[in-house]
Amino acid sequence: MADDLPPKEEFSEWYNELLFQAEIMDVRYPAQGVYVWYPFGQKLRNQVYDRLTGMHDDAGHDEVGFPVLIPEGILAKEGEHIAGFEDEVFWVTHGGRKELDERMAMRPTSETPMYTMFDLWIRSHTDLPLKIYQVANIWRSETEHTRPLIRLREITGFKEAHTAHAGYEAAAEQVEEALDLYREFYRWLGVPFVVTERPEWDKFPGADYTYAVDTLMPDGRALQIGTAHNLGQNFSEAFDVEFENQDGEQEPVYQTSYGVSERCIAAVMSVHGDDNGLVLPSDVAPTQVVIVPVLFGDDEENDEIMEVCRGIEGRLRDAGVRVEFDDSDRSPGAKYYDAELQGTALRIEVGPRDLEDESAVVVDRLGNESEAAFDEVVEHVEDVFDSLDSELRKTAQQGFEDRTTDVDDYGDLNPALEDGFVRVGWCGAEECGHSIEDKSDGDLLGVPKSEEDGGLDSCLECGDSADDVAYVARTY
Repeated sequence: MADDLPPKEEFSEWYNELLFQAEIMDVRYPAQGVYVWYPFGQKLRNQVYDRLTGMHDDAGHDEVGFPVLIPEGILAKEGEHIAGFEDEVFWVTHGGRKELDERMAMRPTSETPMYTMFDLWIRSHTDLPLKIYQVANIWRSETEHTRPLIRLREITGFKEAHTAHAGYEAAAEQVEEALDLYREFYRWLGVPFVVTERPEWDKFPGADYTYAVDTLMPDGRALQIGTAHNLGQNFSEAFDVEFENQDGEQEPVYQTSYGVSERCIAAVMSVHGDDNGLVLPSDVAPTQVVIVPVLFGDDEENDEIMEVCRGIEGRLRDAGVRVEFDDSDRSPGAKYYDAELQGTALRIEVGPRDLEDESAVVVDRLGNESEAAFDEVVEHVEDVFDSLDSELRKTAQQGFEDRTTDVDDYGDLNPALEDGFVRVGWCGAEECGHSIEDKSDGDLLGVPKSEEDGGLDSCLECGDSADDVAYVARTY
């Protein structure tokens, strides 16, 4: 691998170097905001997305695949939607040297092409609910300041789900189910989060309302890592997606959409990582265990060490553990360094002394050391996985809570934003919300869904009674 990482407290430099040194993404592709997944990064991505798509399958969604190109006329059918994306769309204007009769948008999201097909697929209430998803590339020219996994022009792993229902309440319930799915997903990743209802001026174009999932990055900025939208009948009316209800009448369907991008990878690497590289929950790590033989001069003894290591490898592999036996000629120290850099959950060391004791040294990614008898190594590894994951989640949650501050005076707002989330009282009036944003260095994310949030009695702006607590944060 490469040179030592910068310390994590220098987050931007640490993040960029970790992507390269741990071989997650190569940023040297000659187009701004477009990056290449290394083989290891692709393994990490697959590990995460396999879990995410499996959760959608289990929740009754069907996977689909839709075209990249969207005719301009289709995109323009829902006026509020296209207005929300008009500054971000990449357009295809020519096929070869011939100018197209109608220019094509490179998919910024899939509501409009999908709902064009929903019009053909849905006829009766017996066709509902319809729940589909895809993992697709999307393109958005939304910024001059791109950052791998966080702000890209080509997002290579956008998981978007779209549903259609026979009533508004059913659509609202689907939004709640989507949020529960995301809660489960991010708890599996060990990434703490807050769910807020976005203010009216920041909701998804064409939605009745939008919920967003945000986490905190090490630099104190909020990273949006998921959204869920109740679209009501806004798109179905524009695209004539109707069904025959139980009374025999035609009615526009009620729709939802919700999505997660590869920001989930950025979140898990940034929340848990340390000065030595990636730190990953055991289920997430592409390599869960690396076995390192510690060899000396005695050939016979070394042969025995190698045989023991192969036996441990076989038992772990049979138990379904993703294990690597590093029998290369490199020094043990170099092997330890690489395993830490790429977030291997634990390493097993076997040397001459371990042969005598018939037990191996087990060191988890956080440096906790234990011993495991050769014939009990599988059970021991599973126990270490559990303790490692518990420690990761506890540490991440505590750090998240420690960087969330209540503020009831403007003088304290911006200093508190340097650390992370700030909770303020908000009366709910749009003009007060805009004023809070204008007077801060951050954005008003919205009102949290948690019933436990409270404790701020008056609106930070107008001083009237605060029915809600609002989160404010600097964002990416």
